[in-house]
Amino acid sequence: MEDEELAKTEKFIKRLKTDYPEIKFRNKAKRFSYQLRGAVPVVFLGEPQPNFALLTLHELGHALCKHKDYKVDVERIKIESAAWEMAKTVLSEYRKKAQTETGLATILPEWDEDFVQDKMDTYRDWLHARSRCKKCGLTRYQTDDGKYHCPRCEAFTLA
Repeated sequence: MEDEELAKTEKFIKRLKTDYPEIKFRNKAKRFSYQLRGAVPVVFLGEPQPNFALLTLHELGHALCKHKDYKVDVERIKIESAAWEMAKTVLSEYRKKAQTETGLATILPEWDEDFVQDKMDTYRDWLHARSRCKKCGLTRYQTDDGKYHCPRCEAFTLA
C-alpha cells in the first residue's frame, strides 16, 4: 500500500473511531474480523492492503447489524451479505456528509462491487463445498442441528 493511500486510510479509520465510539477498533490483527466481547463490539483490523477501508467497513457492518453467530451455514451467507450492505450504506452516508464537510471526500474509499462480489464468492464457494456429499457428489441439505444430510445416500441407508 502506497504511503499516500496508507495516510488516507489511517485518517478514514480515525474518523470511524470518532463516529462510532461504542465500537472498539483493534489494529494489527492477523486478519479482518468482528467479535462481540461481552456487550462490546470489536472490529479487528488486518494488515494494510488494497481495499483496507472497505474491509474495515465490512467488519463495522457486522457490528452495526449486531451480528452474533449463525446456526446453519446458509445463515453465514446472509450475515456476510448484510454486513456488506451496511458497509455500502455507511459509505453512502459519508458521501452525503462530504458534500458539506470540507476534506471528508478526500479520505473516503471508492466502492468496488467487483471486490465485494469476489469476497462473497469465497463464502458461496465455501457453502457449496460443505454441502456437497463426499460419497455421491449431490448437494446435501443442512438441518437446524447443523448436520448435513444427503437425500440420495440416506435414502439408500434408511431403506
